[in-house]
Amino acid sequence: MLIDLLRARRSIRRFTPQAVEDEKIDTLLRAALLSPSSKTTSPWYFVVVRDAQCIAQLAKAKPHGATFLQNAPLAIAVCADPDKSDVWVEDCSIATLLLHLQAAELGLGSCWVQLRLRPHSERQSASEYVAQLLDLPENMQVLALVGIGYPAESKKGHEDADLLFSQVSQERFGQPWHS
Repeated sequence: MLIDLLRARRSIRRFTPQAVEDEKIDTLLRAALLSPSSKTTSPWYFVVVRDAQCIAQLAKAKPHGATFLQNAPLAIAVCADPDKSDVWVEDCSIATLLLHLQAAELGLGSCWVQLRLRPHSERQSASEYVAQLLDLPENMQVLALVGIGYPAESKKGHEDADLLFSQVSQERFGQPWHS
């Protein structure tokens, strides 16, 4: 069931050196391409990166939060053509979540690297840096990178006691949810 997958899925930042098989990458991409989008505009584009040198460069996309990528056997850049949709950020975010869920179902670990509105340096955004590295067309935006691989760490799943039901209201804000 989906709820069990959601409970078990955690951000994984340490991977074994084992390569992710082509058929699993194909399944990951199918999940992302099945993602819903506003008015079926499908503004997202995905760049699959397996080259270790390129992944090492992607790990330098921003000062904090991307370095774990250097040991990932697979990175997928989630990009968009903003001219296709004014809600490309939301559409790409949904597609990125589906990549994470599909990775977990396949026994893979994954972690999201947020790039949009993040700096690479004082003169360049993280999105611009990745777009240049991956030879994206000028109008293309990069929302995120997803590092994927076989987990070299395990984390305890989420418990119901950890869920923030205090942030759920019923009928009007501030009216506690009662199940």
